[in-house]
Amino acid sequence: MGYLLYSTVFGLLVLSTVLYLTKNIWLPRMYSIPGTSYLYSRLPSSFQADIESGLSSSAFDLSSNVAGGDSRRGLDDVSKREIQKIMKTRRVNFDEARRIHTEGRFAKNNIGPDGLPRDPKFVSFS
Repeated sequence: MGYLLYSTVFGLLVLSTVLYLTKNIWLPRMYSIPGTSYLYSRLPSSFQADIESGLSSSAFDLSSNVAGGDSRRGLDDVSKREIQKIMKTRRVNFDEARRIHTEGRFAKNNIGPDGLPRDPKFVSFS
């Protein structure tokens, strides 16, 4: 009798560990089951939420989007997280963090801080 009890407990422990470690694979498929849409549902992002989290300034005003009834989801989630991380780590305001983030993206794409490509074959007529 004890052997059956220990085997069952061990089996459940192994099964729960495997399910936990593979949750990124099976959890997104679980949303297609009717009645389970309430599990881990994210609240929709909006421009109002972006303003409340400090991602707006006089130079980058989102209040006109809210006043105009813009139906888009808001700012890009990845960029929001990166800008908020810059704001926290470097203790700068939103405009400065947005500038640092933009210059970092420019550098990754081989574009100078002035907005011109760093490609030696680039020709500009101004």
